[in-house]
Amino acid sequence: MRVHLIAVGRRMPQWVQTAYGDYAKRLPPECALVLHEIEPGARGKAEPPVRARAAEGERMLRAIPKGARVIALDVRGEPWSTEQLSLQLTSWLAGGRDVACLVGGPDGLAETCLTRAEQRWSLSRLTFPHPLVRVILAEQLYRAWSLTRGHPYHRAGES
Repeated sequence: MRVHLIAVGRRMPQWVQTAYGDYAKRLPPECALVLHEIEPGARGKAEPPVRARAAEGERMLRAIPKGARVIALDVRGEPWSTEQLSLQLTSWLAGGRDVACLVGGPDGLAETCLTRAEQRWSLSRLTFPHPLVRVILAEQLYRAWSLTRGHPYHRAGES
């Protein structure tokens, strides 16, 4: 199984590329994390945000691998603890399908992406900059995978 991170935005700061890359390379081949950067929609006085979001949504939907389970990262989604994410990851691995996680641009995800999603996941009630979401998602997937393998990466509750 591969997890495809389909995210709006290109030319991320070096710290984002470094941190994301560090966690992505820690994941094993059976749970590889693959980044698909989507060109942002045109924004400006002549272009309403809804049009930019719709264009991003079309590009995101085309980037979803055939047969993949689609997860929309959305503030209104289900907030998963690390343990719950670990259970989700176990289920995804057992299902044998690739997973596509959709991260929208500054105006969020297009309605077409939300409709296509089989699940909606909220990383937090806080608002994060989109570059940071890549790092958080990669780190949390690595942490969840570590939990599934009994690695001591997660020590909550230990004394």
